[in-house]
Parts: sequence; C-alpha cells; structure tokens
Amino acid sequence: MKKNFKLGVIGAGFMANAIIKGVIDAKVLAPNDIIVNDINESALEKLKNNGLSVTLDKEEVFSNAEFILLAVKPQTFITFVTNESAKKVISIMAGVNKAKIKEKFPLAKVVRCMPNTPVSVGFGAVGIDASDLECEKDVEFVNSLFSGVAKVSFVTEDKLSAITGISGSSPAYFYLFAKSLIEAGVNQGLTEEEAEKMVLATMCGAQKMLENRGEKSIDDLITAVCSKGGTTIEAMKVLNEEKLPFIVDKAVNACVNRVNELEKL
Repeated sequence: MKKNFKLGVIGAGFMANAIIKGVIDAKVLAPNDIIVNDINESALEKLKNNGLSVTLDKEEVFSNAEFILLAVKPQTFITFVTNESAKKVISIMAGVNKAKIKEKFPLAKVVRCMPNTPVSVGFGAVGIDASDLECEKDVEFVNSLFSGVAKVSFVTEDKLSAITGISGSSPAYFYLFAKSLIEAGVNQGLTEEEAEKMVLATMCGAQKMLENRGEKSIDDLITAVCSKGGTTIEAMKVLNEEKLPFIVDKAVNACVNRVNELEKL
C-alpha cells in the first residue's frame, strides 16, 4: 500500500528539527513529504506553520510514512507498543540496538545512525549502519537525509559505539578545550572577546589544514608548528607530560562503556 508521506518523524526535538531543516534546505524532501509526531503541541505548531503535517498520534505516522525516523529518548522508546505498520525504521537513539528496535517493529528493516549536534549548522558527522536495507535506492535515501548537514560514514552496527565516543559526544570535548584556551588567554591578559575570537579562528584554520594536508600526517603538522627551541614545543611538552592523549583515550573509553551499558539494559 502506498504511503502518504516519504518520511515520518517521531519526536520534534533539537536533532529532529536539524535533520528536517537539512533535508528541506537541500531539497531532498518538500515539507508536504513529511509528517511529525510529538507530545509537545507548541513544537508541532511551529512545524505546521512551516508546511509540515503534524499529529499527536504516532500510530498515524507509522501507518502513513514510508520511512520512520525515531528521534526520541530511549526511555520514551521503551513505552512504545509493538507495531507492524512500520516497514523501514531509521533510529538516531544512542544505546538502543537494532535487536531491541525490532522487538517493537518486528516487520521493519532497521537503520541505526549516530549523528552529532553540529548537524544543526550543517557541519555534522554521522555514522550509519544501513546493512538491513536490501534496496540501493533506500540506502541512497538514508544517505540523502544526512548528507546535506553532515559527513556520512557507513559502518557496521558494532562500530557505532566507537563513533558515539569520538563523534557523537566529542563536540563537548572540543567545547571544553576551546573554553580552557579562552580562559588561559584571559589569564594572560586578553579580554574574553579577544581570546574567543583568536581561539575560534584558530580552530577553524586548524581544521582546514587537517583536511588539506595531502600526504602529510598529523604528526607532520604538529612538527611544523613546533620549532626547536621555540615557544610551541614548550606547551607541547606540558600537554604530553600531563598525558593529554591518555586522558582523551580514557574519556572516549568511558563514553563507549556507557553506550555498551545502555545497550544491555
């Protein structure tokens, strides 16, 4: 039976809105191709004003959309009843594996995705396990949902925990490092505005140099900044003595362990 909507979205929170905006801006879908469910009527009203169909009844979404995007918290998902209407389900829930999702949607092909919050500004990253899908056209559609707002990597489900650790959660790590640099600048006599301007510009520039390094390794880039007897090398000595790489690995490991714990609950 032909569905009335190409995409049905369960949840109208931050990530759902970012993805919806991305696919509409990229002209992958038109507003009238999408139906959204949420318990928050004011959130739905905003989407309705932008031309999307909305409903308080998620069963209406399951029955009328070809692809279902689950953008809810895992504790909300637990309350779902078994549904056999949904045949293609895309989940951005952390810590909920395909097996658990199929308990609620026994007839569905399930895709798991791990996007990060920079999708909201069109510069995100997302890992996708689309191995359930048998049709290349369906894989292309899933790719198109995210490619307008993120760099897409197709991986197997067992790698999504690692992607959560280094991508899904890592914007917070970068924010903390940026905040620490800004505070260090203030401690050295800069105003907060001056320090933030320098730090943000440097982060963007470093990212461009990483992307365009060609045959150079990251270590080569580090060495290029660290002149012998110079200033940078003194800072790098401290970072290495304080075991920054070890701290980062330990932090990512803690994040991944928590994802694995959630999958077992």
